[in-house]
Amino acid sequence: MRVDIGNALASVADPGVGGDALDRLDDRVARAHDRIAAGMADGEFGYAALDLPERTDAAAIESAVAPLADSEAVLTVGIGGSALGAATVSTALGPGEADHYVLDNVDPRDVAATIEALPLSETAVNVVSRSGTTAETLANFLVVREAMADAGVDWTDRTVVTTGESGPLRELVADHGLPALTVPAGVPGRFSALSAVGLVPAAIQGHDIEAVLAGAREARDGLAGSLSACPAYAYGAVAYALDARGAAVNAVMPYAERLEPFAEWFAQLWAESLGKDGLGQTPARALGATDQHSQLQLYRAGPRDKLVTLVRPRERPARPIPETDIPDLAYLGGTDLGELLDAEFEATEASLAAAGRPNVRVEIDRVGPRGVGDLLYSMEAACVLAGELYGVETFTQPAVEWGKRAARGLLGGGDFPEAEAVAEKERLVVE
Repeated sequence: MRVDIGNALASVADPGVGGDALDRLDDRVARAHDRIAAGMADGEFGYAALDLPERTDAAAIESAVAPLADSEAVLTVGIGGSALGAATVSTALGPGEADHYVLDNVDPRDVAATIEALPLSETAVNVVSRSGTTAETLANFLVVREAMADAGVDWTDRTVVTTGESGPLRELVADHGLPALTVPAGVPGRFSALSAVGLVPAAIQGHDIEAVLAGAREARDGLAGSLSACPAYAYGAVAYALDARGAAVNAVMPYAERLEPFAEWFAQLWAESLGKDGLGQTPARALGATDQHSQLQLYRAGPRDKLVTLVRPRERPARPIPETDIPDLAYLGGTDLGELLDAEFEATEASLAAAGRPNVRVEIDRVGPRGVGDLLYSMEAACVLAGELYGVETFTQPAVEWGKRAARGLLGGGDFPEAEAVAEKERLVVE
């Protein structure tokens, strides 16, 4: 990954980071890197995620999914970190030999429409839940199983499970002899994209998941105790510093259609990891060039509370724009769609800088296996670094767990005091 923080400097932007502040920040980055390296070496909870490129066995994943290699579609049933990483990797790499669908919500209309669109007899069902008790995931899996049975399809022939060492899903694996993989120990779900959690669909689609891990290993090897020598740390440190100066929103804007799910993945990573103790930057999602026409007005002329993160590949496939005899469009003829998209990228970047709005350029070589592995790993490292600088518990998510207990209590899944808060809600209804 390559990062350009020039438009985040105080000489360009307000808020911005001055040269002396960068030097002081670099001292803190060096100390944070030592803490991160120690956590990785000891396999501490959360820090262990940064060793996944070494720990994940691509061959084991490919062997587990081999019985499903003939699939025309892959359906991932999960939620949050159990689905976003898989969606990001598979969308970035393309459909390959099978289309990828995701059930990561329990909206009945959408679930029904997704199942109806699937060739169930040729669909691989990829169920992901560390605990094996995630309500949304298990509910959707039960619905999918019933739909397969109604269609005369043996779900046990079409299902692969990724779960923890114990729990209901692990018991299901044992009872039915299902192919199964294990959620890596010591790794929160949102940091698990570079494991079976994120790579199973891509493997079924026939993609080179070892190349994804190789790209991540290259990023891991690039970790160093200075933001001037490590793109991942440069990004995490500057995002933190800008937040401290008022840029409380981080709008992530990839200029590649296949990276749109990456912005969703990043939003969970950044929000769930850093949003604690009254701290943390709020992630927003946009897509270039589409959202130049819907959001850029706000980013350029609204409150000075945003960092815009512009993401693009440095290489794109060619798609020439035909010549035209329409005078006002003649300038487009003979160019390329990728050239146009890059011009839009650079125009947005310059527009923000001209208005004194901080923005950071993030580039990967191309949207392919190595580039995706590099991008995911680098952003995880950036997030861990930012967590060290904020001084928060990066790898926990107590607010999320509170909501899970409340929902389970409402559904009769146990006696949880959090559920009582629902009945105590203050009401002022207007009809």
